[in-house]
Amino acid sequence: MKWEDIKSYKAPVFKRLTGVSKETFSVMISEATRLDPASLHKIQGSKRGPKPKLSIEDKLLMMLMYYREYRTFLHISSDYGISEAQCWRIITSLEQLLIKSKLFHLPGKKVLLQANSFEVVLVDVAESPIERPKKNKENTTQEKRKSIR
Repeated sequence: MKWEDIKSYKAPVFKRLTGVSKETFSVMISEATRLDPASLHKIQGSKRGPKPKLSIEDKLLMMLMYYREYRTFLHISSDYGISEAQCWRIITSLEQLLIKSKLFHLPGKKVLLQANSFEVVLVDVAESPIERPKKNKENTTQEKRKSIR
């Protein structure tokens, strides 16, 4: 799935496909572009190497596919026409950019412990006998021993 294919989808379908809402997706894109070092292709007159094959939206979709669908780097890279190693580099670098922004951090363990937001549920797990078939002569067939000589 590429950005050009799903950008026109409605919000509920988009969220089912990617795992995030369109608003969160746009915030992720804006943070990634803000924190991403400027590519030399963006500066007039200085061009080094080939142009990037994927847009930032496609890169973000790759990362969300990796998290949402548990797809391997090989499967994702085959969809986008890049190598497996390049797919790994794109996803890990985008992860690091979004970690730097601190907009997408979950509260830590200390915050959760201070908030006393835990609900205690007690479950009674009393022992109960396991129903097993009874062993008696009717149910088992014994083999006769033959003399060994």
